[in-house]
Amino acid sequence: MGIYRAVCTNGLIVSHGAFPAYCVSHRGNVVDEIVSGTLRLSEEFDRLATEVERMERRHVLQDEQLRFAERALALRHPDPALAGMQASQLLGCRRTEDAQNDLWTVTNRVQENLLQGGMSRRTATGRLTRTRRITSIREDVGLNSQLWDLAMEVLAA
Repeated sequence: MGIYRAVCTNGLIVSHGAFPAYCVSHRGNVVDEIVSGTLRLSEEFDRLATEVERMERRHVLQDEQLRFAERALALRHPDPALAGMQASQLLGCRRTEDAQNDLWTVTNRVQENLLQGGMSRRTATGRLTRTRRITSIREDVGLNSQLWDLAMEVLAA
């Protein structure tokens, strides 16, 4: 399940653990099973909308934002020395609409900066370069899911 922001369509994906998964065997009446699973999944949309609204209401202080960004950077670069950049760079706004300090907006800023690339960094040899965009679907889904989980931890605190 994914959520697309109207502002940037960055494709934040809900964590695997946040909503049920439905598997359909490729035997028998596949169409009916897919329709049934889709209807069950659609019933979860209200709960997802509630979580997003809670995130929008949760103000995140500067030090909380930095801790969130540090944890997010570690998802992509487990060794901080090899990241070649500061976690605070992930908090940068690409659009004026992203200048708010609610958890939803902070999560989306960090997500976009982590996945879209274009951030300045230093390589292990000290050369100045830019981060690359995540193009692997598996890595994209994995990072998005982990970011959702991080946001839910902040929301629960």
